[in-house]
Amino acid sequence: MIRRSRLLGGASLAVLSLFAPSVADAQQALPTISVGGARSPVRPGPVGRPVTGPTRVTTAAPNPAQPAPPGFSPRKLALPVYRDPTGQTFTTIQGKDFENMPLLSIRELLQYSPGVSFKQGNGPRDIVISIRGSSARNGFGVRNIVLLEDGFTVTQPDGLSRTDLTDPHAYAGVDVYRGPSSALFGNFANGGAINFRTRTGAEINGVQVGSEFGSFGYLNNFTAIGQKTGNVDIAIFASDVRGDGWTLHNRFDTQTVNATARWQVTPNDLLTFKFIHNQLYSDLSSRLSLNQYYLNPYQGGCYALTQLGATNPLGYLNRSLCASANVSLVGLNPSGAASYQTTAFLAGFNRNDRRDVLGLRWEHSFDNNTVWRTQAIYDDKNIVQPTGSTAALQDEPAVNASTDITQFGSLGGFEARHFAGLYFNRTRYTSYTNNTLPFGTGATGAIQAKQNAMMQNLGARGREEVALSRDVTLVLGLASEMTKIAAVQDQFTYVNALANPRFAQIATFQSVSANKTYWNFGPEASITWRVVPELLTHFRASSGYGTPNPGQLFVNQQGQPGANTNLKTQRNTGIDIGFDWKPNETLLFSLTGFHEWYQNEQIAQSPGAGLLNYTFNAPGSVHRGIETLADWRPIDGWKVLANYSYNNQIFTNFNEQLAAGGVTSFFDRSGYKIPNVPSHNATARLGYDQPFGDYKGLGAFVEYVYQSSYYLDNANILTIPSYGLVNANIHFDRDLEFWPVKNFSIYFEVRNIFDRNWIASANNITNTVALVNGVVVQNGYAQLAQNGTGSIYAGNPRLFQGGVKFKF
Repeated sequence: MIRRSRLLGGASLAVLSLFAPSVADAQQALPTISVGGARSPVRPGPVGRPVTGPTRVTTAAPNPAQPAPPGFSPRKLALPVYRDPTGQTFTTIQGKDFENMPLLSIRELLQYSPGVSFKQGNGPRDIVISIRGSSARNGFGVRNIVLLEDGFTVTQPDGLSRTDLTDPHAYAGVDVYRGPSSALFGNFANGGAINFRTRTGAEINGVQVGSEFGSFGYLNNFTAIGQKTGNVDIAIFASDVRGDGWTLHNRFDTQTVNATARWQVTPNDLLTFKFIHNQLYSDLSSRLSLNQYYLNPYQGGCYALTQLGATNPLGYLNRSLCASANVSLVGLNPSGAASYQTTAFLAGFNRNDRRDVLGLRWEHSFDNNTVWRTQAIYDDKNIVQPTGSTAALQDEPAVNASTDITQFGSLGGFEARHFAGLYFNRTRYTSYTNNTLPFGTGATGAIQAKQNAMMQNLGARGREEVALSRDVTLVLGLASEMTKIAAVQDQFTYVNALANPRFAQIATFQSVSANKTYWNFGPEASITWRVVPELLTHFRASSGYGTPNPGQLFVNQQGQPGANTNLKTQRNTGIDIGFDWKPNETLLFSLTGFHEWYQNEQIAQSPGAGLLNYTFNAPGSVHRGIETLADWRPIDGWKVLANYSYNNQIFTNFNEQLAAGGVTSFFDRSGYKIPNVPSHNATARLGYDQPFGDYKGLGAFVEYVYQSSYYLDNANILTIPSYGLVNANIHFDRDLEFWPVKNFSIYFEVRNIFDRNWIASANNITNTVALVNGVVVQNGYAQLAQNGTGSIYAGNPRLFQGGVKFKF
């Protein structure tokens, strides 16, 4: 079940009336819901803090007449501060609501959190996650959001996260923190954070094996093994997933191991060990222009391209149907060297990546009120990615350490929880960019660039949660952080490429260095007020920040290799106002309104044809909208889940630089919509599971997923179409008294029932210009739709997937 979220806005009153329950018919109670990090009207206020670890106990006696202040229930105080932070706009997705459906990626889980949108990255499980429009311009991975797993950070120190290493079958739940959150999560949390929680050994309690299969060669075999014995709890998950993909040249093959062990060494000491291993191989197709998508969305027949020019009718047709990459014929890049128009299939573009994460956490309880937590993480990412005209090769080891102390006590005579901590993370790597060859399986040519980089973050954070009364809780938080980047990039070009490639000589060599230090502060304040036992309101003001990463510092505004060291930290300052309403145990409704001001937002753009993209700071933009969620269990067996998000995001201060024919012009984008942010996202599910009788466990649901159209360019010329997808599922889940099988489940699903063409991913398109009578003029829709390549991946057509699981 989805535990909660917040929202404010009149548009959601219609949703509320739609899902209003009939009290007379309501029989199926929702589990106790923690709303806004603070809800529990029937729980007592604590006398002491529970002991940390699986054997925690509370010293408070239940007293329903004295409900705990928001955020001060024993359940809340038994959790680390980050797990359910009071005042935070926050939603928890429960994995049990998704047990009987195929799960290819974490999108299937996270789409039931308001404020979250997605697009396909470079690979089947590389989902680009956006919270309130953050990270929406990213073509792969996740930026501006901090990702954690069981409290262990899996965002590397340079701010990049990947969702490839996550198999959604492993998770018991997902926590989504929306809005600027650097006070709690530090650098790069200017959009929010997400914490994935795996099942414990006690929750698994045996062995579960499963297999999923379906259209386009999809097959996922997975197993979960878990047990709690005495003071030791061990959970191990492993999966092997593969498929052909629905687009040409999109085969994938991924193995994942995820293990968590908890050892209660003494009543006051808990050790938690974390291990994640992921090995990914994926073929990678090239992205399409909008016209190419309309004509040939799945790139059928695009094995090779004719080398006829675009002015030739056959060459024009070929390029209108198939995405291509312009690759040096001999793997070198001298000026004027012969090039070859190749396809992803012909060149064998792919990703071959490995990720290993090792973590250890020690929690020590000095007494029932004071807990000290210390953890260390080693995270190594190794990539080989010939994905286009160049290939990235890099091994990036990183370390992450933190220590903090939490104490329940008082402040000025009020109940209070104090939190303070220090943290440090660091990565040092060497990255190579090589030219690719037009034929083979991702074969590479000569080196184009080499980057040696070090990036580290050192910070401190503190937080005070104060119960001003039994119904009002005040939260104040602050993080202070220093970020250090020291890097050097070497750039190479070559001569004599065609005469004799084996004896090619370096034509130019350029070395650019960067040495930057950034200081940042992230404050936060919130008030949570329980107006009546059924209604919790909150107001939150917070700030987030994200420093540049080393790769952004080495292309100048002329689109040439060079220093870009004037790049600034981007900041996000926002307010949230919302409420959570739970009139009875069958209905939860949440509504939150937000208004965020971005300063120095980091935007990548191209200065012209044949030049490199560079990153610069857009001085000002505004992100605002509403988020709503409904979770309704009206009658035994029936379930309604729904959420809706509205985003209205515009530039307020931004002059874009574009050039043609050696003439540079600036275009004022103030008042224009920020590209790649859909205004409307909605997801709804109506389901039924037979709760008793001979057919207990038989169920079905129908699901609708909607995303509105949005702009692809800063000038708001090119748009992609909206989509609405209908999915349907039927399943059977039954506990058995047939030793050794404890549980059996089988499920079948049809996705995109009406076989609609839809766009799963669209990268930003740079506006192009032409020189007309000495004036730089923007090209229109027709030119962008035809020539704005490297943007679009089509979503899945109608497909069938099913699965079976046994528990022993």
